[in-house]
Amino acid sequence: MSESHVTYELREGIAFLTLNDPTRRNPLSSATLVELRRLIAVADESDDVRVVVIAARGPVFSSGHDLREFADSDLEDQALIFSLCTDLMESIRLLPKPVIASVQGLATAAGCQLVATCDLALASEDAAFATPGVDIGLFCTTPAVAVGRAVPTKLAMEMLLTGEPVSALDALKSGLVNRVVSPEDLHEATLALARKVASAPTSTVSIGKPTFYHQMSLDRPDAYHVAQKVMVENLQHPDAKEGINAFLEKRPPQWST
Repeated sequence: MSESHVTYELREGIAFLTLNDPTRRNPLSSATLVELRRLIAVADESDDVRVVVIAARGPVFSSGHDLREFADSDLEDQALIFSLCTDLMESIRLLPKPVIASVQGLATAAGCQLVATCDLALASEDAAFATPGVDIGLFCTTPAVAVGRAVPTKLAMEMLLTGEPVSALDALKSGLVNRVVSPEDLHEATLALARKVASAPTSTVSIGKPTFYHQMSLDRPDAYHVAQKVMVENLQHPDAKEGINAFLEKRPPQWST
């Protein structure tokens, strides 16, 4: 991209990745997908980053894939676009650091997929969420992977079959987002949540997040088998020992990371 459509800023251990193509409704073009993936890798490799926030400028969070790329591409190129998108979504899920979506406006199709993929999400009262591919003859099958795991099946199918947007409050009720705040409070609420998450030891979070997603894919007996093994391993870490001792001694813990 000659001018980056994603900006990166690191403050207080929080990496802010901001979609910055508001005049085009922040589409997830191939170039934008590549840039987001690169910046997730930057956050992963940096010891200074404890939390990632994905936000956007303008009235729309993201309109999803750039449809012009589909119209002007062949089968191989189209497959590459979806591969880039899947790689980005999986990099967010597999990133050992928490990722928070801060949604100020409409998030549709792959934009809704991006929100559903993040570990946490805050939304403005003005936000809305939709998977409207059916309206153009392109079922939102890949967005449904993340959305269908974030909301009840009946709601996911309603979104996919009708294309109708879900309000921020309905998204809150369904579990797609964690909190809904006024537009003017979104940034500060996001910052407060990010600071809280960043206050935990990175060692503990980097153990807990991957294990959570792993055990969720297992049946309950296998999930407990994995979870109890990881908790024993976690107990051996210096931060766990420090946290337990600090609690028993009624003092603030001093984390190593």
